[in-house]
Amino acid sequence: MIDKKTLSERDICTKFITPAVEKSGWNKLTQLLEEVSFTDGKIYVRGKLTARGNQKRADYILYYKPNIPIAIIEAKDNKHSVRAGIQQALDYAQILDIPCVFSSNGDGFLFHDRTTTDGNIETEIGLDDFPTPQQLWEKYKKYKGITTDTAEKIASQDYYFDGTNRKPRYYQQIAVNRTVEAIANGQDRILLVMATGTGKTYTAFQIIHRLWKSGAKKRILFLADRNALIDQTRRGDFKHFKDKMTVVKHRQIDKSYEIYLALYQGLSGTDEDANVYKQFSPDFFDLIVIDECHRGSAKEDSSWREILSYFKNATHIGLTATPKETKETSNTEYFGDPVYTYSLKQGIDDGFLAPYRVVRIGLNVDAEGWRPDQGKTDKGGNLVEDRIYNRKDFDRNLVIEERTELVAKKLTEFLKGYDRFAKTIVFCVDIDHAERMRTALAKQNADLVAENYKYVMQITGDNDEGKRELDNFINPEEKYPVIATTSELMTTGVDAQTCKVIVLDANINSMTKFKQIIGRGTRINEEYGKMYFTILDFRNATDLFADKDFDGDPIRVKPVSQDEDLSLVVIEEEENTVTVLDEATGEEIKFEKATIRYPDGSKLDGTWVVKEPREKIYVNGVDVSVLVSREMYFDQHGKPITTSLKDHTKEIIKEKFASLDDFLNKWNTTDRKEAIIAELQEQGVMVEALYDAVNKEVDLFDLICHVAFDQPPLTRKERANNVKKRNYFTKYGDQAKKVLEALLDKYADEGITNIESIEVLRVNPFDEFGSPLEIINEFGSKEKYLQAVKELEIELYKNIG
Repeated sequence: MIDKKTLSERDICTKFITPAVEKSGWNKLTQLLEEVSFTDGKIYVRGKLTARGNQKRADYILYYKPNIPIAIIEAKDNKHSVRAGIQQALDYAQILDIPCVFSSNGDGFLFHDRTTTDGNIETEIGLDDFPTPQQLWEKYKKYKGITTDTAEKIASQDYYFDGTNRKPRYYQQIAVNRTVEAIANGQDRILLVMATGTGKTYTAFQIIHRLWKSGAKKRILFLADRNALIDQTRRGDFKHFKDKMTVVKHRQIDKSYEIYLALYQGLSGTDEDANVYKQFSPDFFDLIVIDECHRGSAKEDSSWREILSYFKNATHIGLTATPKETKETSNTEYFGDPVYTYSLKQGIDDGFLAPYRVVRIGLNVDAEGWRPDQGKTDKGGNLVEDRIYNRKDFDRNLVIEERTELVAKKLTEFLKGYDRFAKTIVFCVDIDHAERMRTALAKQNADLVAENYKYVMQITGDNDEGKRELDNFINPEEKYPVIATTSELMTTGVDAQTCKVIVLDANINSMTKFKQIIGRGTRINEEYGKMYFTILDFRNATDLFADKDFDGDPIRVKPVSQDEDLSLVVIEEEENTVTVLDEATGEEIKFEKATIRYPDGSKLDGTWVVKEPREKIYVNGVDVSVLVSREMYFDQHGKPITTSLKDHTKEIIKEKFASLDDFLNKWNTTDRKEAIIAELQEQGVMVEALYDAVNKEVDLFDLICHVAFDQPPLTRKERANNVKKRNYFTKYGDQAKKVLEALLDKYADEGITNIESIEVLRVNPFDEFGSPLEIINEFGSKEKYLQAVKELEIELYKNIG
């Protein structure tokens, strides 16, 4: 008879839980997955090094069909009760959108039923009574409101598999399932909000493919507003539609296809002849997917809205990273509330998106303003108006040459200390600013520009040479261009996987635009070493990180059917669009030219008054300097830390350890100190920043004791010398003694985590003592070596508290 209490958690799973589930009719190959890691583990940045935190892992996920999860089981060993895993299981079930939740210790199951609200919400069941797939599928249908056979057929349609190991991440799975289920239940306007870099196009492909294959939707239109987006989609995830798919080009319509990709500008225009979408009957499409729907379709008078109104009987799905909610524009008014939101913060916490460092550089003229000396003239010899010019004026109304040169110089200094070939996007005020910034950066990097003039390129809507280089910039395999200066063109829809530096030298007042710009850096590419990115902020644009709307759900701002006259300044014109500045709010708004009417050269749709931009003033001979340059720090919730770093750390540590004794006990009883460091980082302690703030020569142990418990810190060298003074090594043989003394020196130089790994025995000076195996044999065995290291650590941290 097996004593269950002696078995490990894994043994309980293998001997009791898995057999009980299989016995109820679950297919081990297609319906039952064990030890499912559903996140990648948050990335932590330590100086230039990165490390990942723990992945979230479920013991079991049960699927009705692949990618349609309906139950989760959390297992514990038999020393725990049958109920012990239920809270963790419920936490995971909520994240994964799973209705049936189980906990087990091998004796039976506790079943938590999220589909019921009566007293049977939790029941204990025996090992022989685990529910069948059909029983849990019925509960899933109830949870999702699926009540008809037709809806069930659509909701249970298979995902597309391309023969590789690729499968949706958990949040893509939820987005696809919720959308397909909503459509199966008759919803015809749907909004999906997914952060930039989280795979919206792949998600859209799976939604479209499942609806198409199930017969629910027969002809589908995928609408975007940029050629680059259409090309990426056609060549990427949508390639599996093969000959059933076409791209609408040159206003030529062929009605023999089933999947259509189109630019909205290619379907509509300023005159009736250009509105080729009307060659389709209003009922031709039964599904329209609008990519980056914040850019056009949210405005009632946009071309997108014209097209959507024409095909009003079709189901409309809006995809965006940044729903637009302003007084004039509302995504949620049109599409309704999002069926699912996956935020930037969640993506970073899960390890699917890159975290960011923020360095803010304050210039004297920005902080204090600039007032021209009496009689000051511009470069053309004209008198400069006597007033105080500030950050809002610079590069919009007034250009200070020295300011542009200093920004270029500070960026170049940063890249020289980091990586001169790190892909970098510089966001400028307008095209003129992007042009001048390219010149300033070329001067600062003359050596690399001489090797290849494409080292720095202006990539803006009006510059054909630059636009041609956009594909090379976003291609990880292409070395050039390295630095791109831009204004509007690269704010959205550019899949720059290896972008490591984002420079903000534009006034950004729109939360939508800010999120889109930050999204240019959030993709991870481990093969090319892109694990995080750095934001250099010259305009305090990163104040928006502290805004409550930065990562919250969109709040509808637009009052229904409210018209306002706005005073707008044209700031940039491209082939199909014009960007204007709302002087009242500071927000930049991009219009489609197709919606603009020019009866007298000053009207936009009869409502918007547009003024010509002022002529810029260009001045030089101004003293511009850096007042302050500092790194911003963020807490574990992604919000800027407003207290001092020491106070923030003290607060976190005091929450975890009530007293110095509590901390010492944990430190001394933990085999690997690295585990404590990782745990504290997950709680939000900025380890590297703390070293910079206190002293790089002290151990993390002393940092914590000093910051949280007011203990005087000792440097690592002082701790190592204290051990040497105590003649602690006399009980070891000569060779073992030399090894321990070398470990002590290693600790003094590099810290505790490096001496805990046996790998340290492969490097200098240990390789002089023999191979790792020979060194360990000097101690008698591996266990005795590890024990000696453990005792050395105890000696290092003696006499505290």
